[in-house]
Formats: sequence, structure tokens, C-alpha cells
Amino acid sequence: MELFSIEGKTALVTGSSEGIGFVLANGLAEAGARIIINGRDTDKLSSAAKILGEKHSRVDQLPFDVTDYEQVQENIDYYHQNSGQIDILVNNAGMQHRGPLEDFPADMFEKLMRTNVSSIFNVGQAVGRHMIERGNGKIVNIASVQSMLARPGTAPYTATKGAVANITKGMATDWAGKGIQVNAIAPGYFDTRLTADLVADPEFSAWLQKRTPAGRWGKVEELIGVCIFLSSAASSFVNGQTIFVDGGITASL
Repeated sequence: MELFSIEGKTALVTGSSEGIGFVLANGLAEAGARIIINGRDTDKLSSAAKILGEKHSRVDQLPFDVTDYEQVQENIDYYHQNSGQIDILVNNAGMQHRGPLEDFPADMFEKLMRTNVSSIFNVGQAVGRHMIERGNGKIVNIASVQSMLARPGTAPYTATKGAVANITKGMATDWAGKGIQVNAIAPGYFDTRLTADLVADPEFSAWLQKRTPAGRWGKVEELIGVCIFLSSAASSFVNGQTIFVDGGITASL
């Protein structure tokens, strides 16, 4: 359907050399978008680009550190000046660190904030300025089930993902009238590198399957559909929302 088409659009996905970001970049490419993958590790980024390039003809690399404000601004402006506009931004870069709150290292708390929250401000502002000039654009922030819920040992991470949901509302409030739709996807428990320890824990997996109405871990590919929806004209009047893709875990007790 034309309503869900992103054919010919250019999408930047941060933190996309692996994991959820890589899967979303591939999904957007399969839906017809030209994709820009991003990461700090140029070797990993090149390897990801090679894999994607075997299937898709329009794959660019934009290596920069999402936590470095000046570096972000320079790279985004350079891309617009030399390669074209960015129509879709997926703010996916993020990290997790677990530990008892009373012993949680202060430097790790700051690193979580920079990676999970400051990055959205940095890249969102840099790309948003160009979208404002054109009067249109789509921004999709990756939140978490922990934007709403918490578990022991994850208080700082929960704080960052709560901030992601709220900065999404703020970005939408400022920019909806300028033609930009800003929304968030909140994944539940998915089998990824960040959750590898939990997936390998039989006790936790059993608890999760019982706690989740769908009765299982999520598959990362199950995030692609909602990302395409939020990146397309189908979501033209959807703004400031956090859509939970969690097998029903936030809907039940």
C-alpha cells in the first residue's frame, strides 16, 4: 500500500552495526529506503555495510559517536551538504548496565545517560534542524518496556528509558507543527546481545515466559513493522507516542 511506502526515502539508524539497529536498518532497506548505518567502530560498521550491501544497493556508512555533540553536528551537516537529505531518523544507539543501585558506579550512570539520552538530543537536534527547513520528517526513538516498568538492578537504565519516552513527547510538542512526527518504539524482552545473559538464565526465561501473555521472548524482526508504520505516511497524525511491542507484558499483572 502507498500509505506505508518509504520507497526512495533515506533513513539513518544509529547504533546499527549489530543488534536491533542492524535488523531495523535491513527492514527499512527491504521496504525500499536508502539506509545510512552508524556506529563508532569502523570495522564493525564496514562489516555490517558489506552484509547489507549484498542485498541492498543503497547503503551508506556514517561513523560517529552519538554522545559527542560536535561530532554529530559535523557529520549530519556534511551528509546533507554532500549526499542528500535524511527523511527518517531512528535513534537506536543505547547500552545497558545492571547492578545494585546502592553500589552502582557514578561514572557508569553518566555513561548510560550520555549513550541512551544525550544521543537522542544530539542526533535528533542535528537531523531535526534540516527536517524543519523542509517542513517534514520522521523520528523514531527506541525506548524500552522499562520506560514504564522496572526490575531490580536496572534503576539507572530505567531512568534513561523513562527519559527517552518523555523527550519523545517534548520533541513532538516542539516539532509537530513543523511537519515532523516524533514517536518511540518500546521493545519488551527480545533475544539480543544486551539480553544474552538473561536469555541464558533458565530461571529468568521461565519467569519471563510465564509473566508475558504471549508466553515467549520477542524476535527482533517483530519490531520492523511498527518502525515502517512510524516512518511512513500511515502515521502522519501520530505524534509523541510510545508504542510498546512487548507481547502484552505492560498490559497485564
